[in-house]
Amino acid sequence: MNLALRDIRHNFGRFALTAIGIGLLLMLVMGMGGIYRGLVDDATLLVNRINADLWVVQKNTRGPFAEISRIPANAEDRVRAVPGVASSNDFVSHTIQREQAGRPLRMTVQGLSWPQDNGVWLPLIAGRRLEQSHFELIADKSLGLPLGHRIALGKDTYTVVGLTRNMASTSGDSMVFVTLADSQAIQYDQSGEAVRLEREARKSRASDFDPGRVQPEILNRAVGPSSGIPALGPPPVSAVLVKVTPGADPAHVAATIASWPDVSVYTADAQRQLLVSGMVDKSRRQLGLFRGLLSIVSAIIMSLILYTLTLDKIHDIAVLKLMGARNFVIINLILQQALLLGAIGYGIAYVAGQWVFPVFPRRVLIVSEDLWLLAGIVLGISILASLLGIWRAMKVQPNEVIA
Repeated sequence: MNLALRDIRHNFGRFALTAIGIGLLLMLVMGMGGIYRGLVDDATLLVNRINADLWVVQKNTRGPFAEISRIPANAEDRVRAVPGVASSNDFVSHTIQREQAGRPLRMTVQGLSWPQDNGVWLPLIAGRRLEQSHFELIADKSLGLPLGHRIALGKDTYTVVGLTRNMASTSGDSMVFVTLADSQAIQYDQSGEAVRLEREARKSRASDFDPGRVQPEILNRAVGPSSGIPALGPPPVSAVLVKVTPGADPAHVAATIASWPDVSVYTADAQRQLLVSGMVDKSRRQLGLFRGLLSIVSAIIMSLILYTLTLDKIHDIAVLKLMGARNFVIINLILQQALLLGAIGYGIAYVAGQWVFPVFPRRVLIVSEDLWLLAGIVLGISILASLLGIWRAMKVQPNEVIA
């Protein structure tokens, strides 16, 4: 006869409600760990997927994902000429927000150096890669844009030709992928009135310049498109992605490029470390604090519940002692209930999490290491929570049966 199971059947309602409450608390603990994992994975997602050996960014900045980075478009050609460089591609990243069907549509636009990079490394779940230099777009499924959908960005309309899954930025915004030229057109798009005012301002500045007075053609160029003014170069890019030739020393290549006065160079590992220790560091510590507090709350609640269950059994424990039952039997009774409560709560947390976590606005990434760690925490909490009930049971005297 198992005394723990018989006692649970006797107080099944209270035990079941307690197990559900503990399960929901443990689900939150599990979710906190999963949100942290998802946060770190989102932060390093593109760095891992692109798998570039070196990232060339604006001087004294930390890369396009940590802050604004702008380097000249001709940096790609300069990098390609460095000995030991196998290939180099421009990369552009920026965030925009538009309206779609009456709701805000926020996305991070990633510009790919087409045709060298057509998104072959993207985890497509439907559709195809980029096959044209303009007006095609690959979107993450979380945006809710179906294949074939046409969306206006800037002055152009783009067609969704591919869908990805779990491609989000560090801020949780869904990613879209277009060609480099399209991403720059979206980034630097201006209204017609803004363009007109800028041209008039250029004309005013040119008219105040001596050559502008003696060479009227300069004024005509000033009010024309920016591409017609030789002094203005193409738009800058966020970074240049570098692949090192097999057998070449990446450190030597990085040192050569880093000697230039307008750029900084990071390895892929350094870029990951900057993202984790910079952008997600405070969020990581905050989630860890909440996770610890919820674990403590779970332990306290389990301790109080087990203590209350023990108080309800004071008469029965006294009878057992009067009958000559050893302390081990009573300790085993309370400890088994605590372990069973923790195990059932853990099971409820896992099952409920499979239903709840997919609807969270941020990705919740549950890995086996975290599940085993939480199982160990639950085991420790169950044992510690039983100590209060065991302490009260040990104070029970057999003569309390008469009382």
